[in-house]
Amino acid sequence: MAMVSIDSLKAAGIDDAKIEQVKKHAKTNNCLIASIFAREILDSRGNPTVEVDLVTKGGVSVRAAVPSGASTGIHEACELRDGDKKRYLGKGVTKAVAAVNGELAKLLAGCDVTDQAALDKKMIDLDGTPNKSRLGANAILGVSLAAAKAAAQATGVPLYKHFAKLAGNNGPMVLPVPCFNVINGGSHAGNKLAFQEYFIIPVGAKTFKEAIQIGCECYHTLKGILNKKFGGDATLVGDEGGFAPPCGARDGCELIMEAIEKAGYKGVCSIGMDVAASEFKVEGKDCYDLGLWYPESERGDASLKMTGAQLGEFYAQLCKDFPIITIEDPFDQDDWAAWEALTKALGTEKQVVGDDLTVTNVTRVKKAIDQKACNALLLKVNQIGSVTESIDAVKMCKQSGWGVMTSHRSGETEDTTIADLAVGLCTGQIKTGAPCRSERNAKYNQLMRIEEELGAQAVYAGASWRKPVWMGN
Repeated sequence: MAMVSIDSLKAAGIDDAKIEQVKKHAKTNNCLIASIFAREILDSRGNPTVEVDLVTKGGVSVRAAVPSGASTGIHEACELRDGDKKRYLGKGVTKAVAAVNGELAKLLAGCDVTDQAALDKKMIDLDGTPNKSRLGANAILGVSLAAAKAAAQATGVPLYKHFAKLAGNNGPMVLPVPCFNVINGGSHAGNKLAFQEYFIIPVGAKTFKEAIQIGCECYHTLKGILNKKFGGDATLVGDEGGFAPPCGARDGCELIMEAIEKAGYKGVCSIGMDVAASEFKVEGKDCYDLGLWYPESERGDASLKMTGAQLGEFYAQLCKDFPIITIEDPFDQDDWAAWEALTKALGTEKQVVGDDLTVTNVTRVKKAIDQKACNALLLKVNQIGSVTESIDAVKMCKQSGWGVMTSHRSGETEDTTIADLAVGLCTGQIKTGAPCRSERNAKYNQLMRIEEELGAQAVYAGASWRKPVWMGN
């Protein structure tokens, strides 16, 4: 019945009451799950990840793919891997795929995709573990993302507006400020740089499209600078499209400032960093070893080993010397005292972002809020494993006056869901890599499409990037 056109029913002389019944039936069927099927695909690093196809009884068909991280926090939800070293070096996801095609498909048959909270709760309850380790957060998230996409399509609204509805955001659709990760280090590159990411942030752009242009011009200018200073090898890119020059922690800021100024955008662009300090924390000691990725012959430099307090002083000096506006994961995920000290020292002028510390988990977010350990959340949907829990974390942060930065992972796919999520949840910030590699640019391209679609109603976060207009409860 859902596939019969209304015009053909009218032509056949069917009365209006029966036509309304047909329309209601079709609308209901559009929202009820007919089938769910998962498969193993490859992410941008050549590792397996989960992709889910969902079809409703009314014929709505969608596809969602799950991202995967390299520098993962120990408190993240469990990404279920097979562990079979004879296949994909143990990184296969056939167990997660089997969970989708078996238990989850059976559980959710006939469920309404528009009731995201109920659908996600069913999956979480079925898993029954604190970190989704039985079925896998990658299995649950694949279905959760697919359901959101299906609900948007079934109800005839763009995905970003569907996310806004789920979050109770009745305000304007805000395009986020892009944080371009143009220099890679740590686990995302093959150089000696301990800090994982350096951002160019065009807060002074007038539109998102202009911000993209600025980011691209600075990126290509930086490439020329690196090629001239270090040679062609320095312009090879890391996992997220940023360059991987042979430089130290302070040098990264100097190189980015040089590129910004040479491109003509001094005063328009600021700087940000994702330190990912858990990656170079010495276990059991109050010591951060910035020489972890240095050649063995250079690791003896005592200045590369810092206590939490010394590292905090190092950040504070960088903030004085450069226009740094955001620092992510400055300390280890369990070094709460160092987090609190830095957040207090930097005050409200700078953004201190919890990633490994908070892992998009409301329990850890609440602890960070209570202890004033940071003042912003890095939103990664696969850290927690469902759309509903991600939205809950964002709402908690918004209500506490925090900033929220939507984020990709180092292992990405062509799925652009986080672009719509950033707009719908009015996060005001997004990082999805350098303007290089199609799995990164796919998100930027989607945001430009959204801005074009919104037209005069589009709002670019710009100077309000930390606290854009938010009408949620």
